[in-house]
Amino acid sequence: MSSLRDVEARIAEQLPGLIEKHQVPGAAYAILAGGEVVDGAAGVLNRATGVEATADSVFQIGSITKLWTATLVMQLVDEGKIDLEAPVRSYLPEFEIGDKDAAAAITVHQLLNHTAGFEGDIFTDTGVGDDCVEKYLGVLHDVPQLFPPGERFSYNNAGFVVLGRLVEVLRGKTYDDCLREHLFAPLGLTHAAASVYEAITFRAAMGHIPTGPDAPADPAPIWAMARSNSPAGSMLAMRPRDLLAFARMHLEDGKAADGTQVLAPGTAARMQAREVDLPYLGIMGTSWGLGFERFDVPEGDVIGHDGSTIGQYAFMRMVPEAGVAVALLTNGGDAMSLYHEVIGQVIEQLTDTALPALPIPPADPERIDASRYVGTYSADVMDLVVTQDDDGRIWIETIPKGEIAEMGAQRETSELVPFGEDSLIPIEADRGMHLPHAFVGDDGEGHALYLHVGRAIRRAGA
Repeated sequence: MSSLRDVEARIAEQLPGLIEKHQVPGAAYAILAGGEVVDGAAGVLNRATGVEATADSVFQIGSITKLWTATLVMQLVDEGKIDLEAPVRSYLPEFEIGDKDAAAAITVHQLLNHTAGFEGDIFTDTGVGDDCVEKYLGVLHDVPQLFPPGERFSYNNAGFVVLGRLVEVLRGKTYDDCLREHLFAPLGLTHAAASVYEAITFRAAMGHIPTGPDAPADPAPIWAMARSNSPAGSMLAMRPRDLLAFARMHLEDGKAADGTQVLAPGTAARMQAREVDLPYLGIMGTSWGLGFERFDVPEGDVIGHDGSTIGQYAFMRMVPEAGVAVALLTNGGDAMSLYHEVIGQVIEQLTDTALPALPIPPADPERIDASRYVGTYSADVMDLVVTQDDDGRIWIETIPKGEIAEMGAQRETSELVPFGEDSLIPIEADRGMHLPHAFVGDDGEGHALYLHVGRAIRRAGA
């Protein structure tokens, strides 16, 4: 097993070449091992300005924010102000979705482990005022229930905005102020920004997105998504070292570096424990905890979360048994491949475990009857249309809708091939990823009821 200093030297030497290889404009990292943190960076924060990335640069952490929201909720559990098994309506009587019975039954626990069952990719902008999270609850009234609460996992951004509002109500403060007072301050963070107005005071990364097929990534037209989605991950930005101060607290039973008890003893372990299993999706975890994504591997579990915003991609991994954590923050390009090379190397060299291998399509895929899978699967932000042609080839067309379409997402068609039981996988990689598409459930006529790609997307009309 390598020493932290050896790993630091190798990553520092390799990173400039790796970001060039994977067309990532800039990246910053931090590694925690043996109670010590090292960090570094390479590349540029903005290709238009040429400003260099440094270890103190702040990047958006995207959905890693959900761990921060979950931690704010669990602090309230520690204080006896929230019962995880209580219906959300016990605290937020105004919480409504399209299914009134489900709205009355959904618990705080089910929001935390993504089993609430209502459609979750709702990115409606409700303004930039301090009441934007409160207003967001009003846009959920007609959101459909996809399956009974607690039945299965389906990643739910909207559910974490509801949790953010729950924190606001019980604390009597805005979500941003709760982050600052209950996490930034006790963790001693110096380079963390809850809003765009704070981020601009630091050396801030700009996201980059491709302008066309095989085109290089250029600076995105906007920096952040809607503030109303802050508790789910639209705003929070920080340097990697500050992200690892948060990870370290979770590794050390809720204690900050100065001994401050941020979470009650035992709560961090409760958040990390296995709660619900996922279909095999390759690039996502095999199970989920209370906020935490889990990779259950025989050699030793790896936990963490990923995040993506507009051209920014963030990764955090922890190996609790080894006391090791690593964060990688990027601003475009093939971030997934960079993650696997950098974070994979760190975990292999500092622990006894390893990241699971990324899924790849079979070299010689078989032809199958895809009638169980063919059809349209519809969500608020996109339709996924699966077809099979006369030659037996299977295709999926992604049709963006709503806010995602307005942000410039384009229609895409790709070929799928068989990959395990009730699963298909794209032949071509997207940003270094071949995301398995799992087909689950039954519509009563022999067709899959859901196409699962992290979130369960229901068959249209079923």
